[in-house]
Amino acid sequence: MNEAQKKEDRRSETQKNEGRRSLEGMRCWAQIDLDALRGNFRLVRQCAGDAAVMAVVKADAYGHGDAVVAPLLEREGADAFAVACMDEALRLRRAGVTKPVLILGYTPAENAAALAAHDIRQTVFSSDYAAALSAAAVRAGAAVRVHLKIDTGMARLGFAPNDVQGAARACALPGLLAEGIFTHFAAADSKAPLDEAYTRRQYALLCGMIDALAKRGVTFSLRHCCNSAGTFAWPEYRLDLVRPGIILYGEQPAPDTVLPGLRGAMQLCAVVSQVRMLAPGDAVSYGCTYRAPHAVRTATLTVGYADGYPRALSSRGTVSLHGRPARVLGRVCMDQIIVDATDIPQTAPGDVAVIFGGEAADSVAAVAAMTNSIGYEVLCGVGRRVPRVYLRNGARVAWMDYLAGTEAFSAPGSLYEGACDAAAPELFEAPPGAGR
Repeated sequence: MNEAQKKEDRRSETQKNEGRRSLEGMRCWAQIDLDALRGNFRLVRQCAGDAAVMAVVKADAYGHGDAVVAPLLEREGADAFAVACMDEALRLRRAGVTKPVLILGYTPAENAAALAAHDIRQTVFSSDYAAALSAAAVRAGAAVRVHLKIDTGMARLGFAPNDVQGAARACALPGLLAEGIFTHFAAADSKAPLDEAYTRRQYALLCGMIDALAKRGVTFSLRHCCNSAGTFAWPEYRLDLVRPGIILYGEQPAPDTVLPGLRGAMQLCAVVSQVRMLAPGDAVSYGCTYRAPHAVRTATLTVGYADGYPRALSSRGTVSLHGRPARVLGRVCMDQIIVDATDIPQTAPGDVAVIFGGEAADSVAAVAAMTNSIGYEVLCGVGRRVPRVYLRNGARVAWMDYLAGTEAFSAPGSLYEGACDAAAPELFEAPPGAGR
């Protein structure tokens, strides 16, 4: 290699590192692999068979960024989306999502006009709530499409499975268009015999309500009950639609209910801010819970429990530096952690560490197990001050910075390039006068 080529290579490497530092200088971020999301969705679509797929993107798409994830999945062929509240539904519309959106939880009845105007479906879970939503819709001259929730065993929201009369009356109220009926499984992710029996009972109760309403002339175009685990572990219960959530993001519903082929989509990353040497006996972090038994080389990382790294991982967690494991020393602070870099001598300020979700770091499942939690909480716990950085084919194509209020797409179109943009079945109808 001649000197000119060497100089050009050094210049390219410098430019690459400057670009890296300009982004990673944000201190920490969640790195989202769009290819993993697409692959997971395609696997779920295969599992769903003939059922429609309602992608669950509540809680900011389980921390992955709903304004990016939902449009991507829509282009992949998602038939509909599920969220927890009105604000989440409206955020999807602002992001350009046109497919139907179902609010799984409570929405104040006075939002009936907005529900209709934005073509958002609302869960109806009691006679009183149905009456209030109907009255608000009639006052607004609107028609709200609704899905009846039947409480078959979660004891959260829903009509009692024997309240056929109340459910039938709700469906007949003016201003409400009964499109769907559903329940939510409490233990579909468990293979324990008692839990499997419970799931079968829940399904039977839902079917009993559906049959009883049909005898009263009340039918639905969409019947659904399968969550992530139900989608692949209970294929006989798919009905018209499935509601995958955690599996879209590459995590398993439970340790004993596993869908092969999933790829975790999120890595939490942070920067090394300082490297130092501890002498034997030196203490680390709050409470002095760790004291160096010998000379220890440490690295301070710019991430803490306010960013979503649980304090319960104090002196337990493992991060990845230069592809090698580095154990957390002492207590996790609000904004920083200290790790043992003794065996990783090349570690220097400005280096990037994977905190969880890949390389030699703890997996999301491992973090959940060590903190007596679940992967759902680990992902949703990544803080709003943590920017989301999106990768496609290994290259960064976009990021979202919630605190700055920016959604910067460095390469418009590259986010969704290659998505199949499949035309989904027209299983949902828009209410009269509603735009799509």
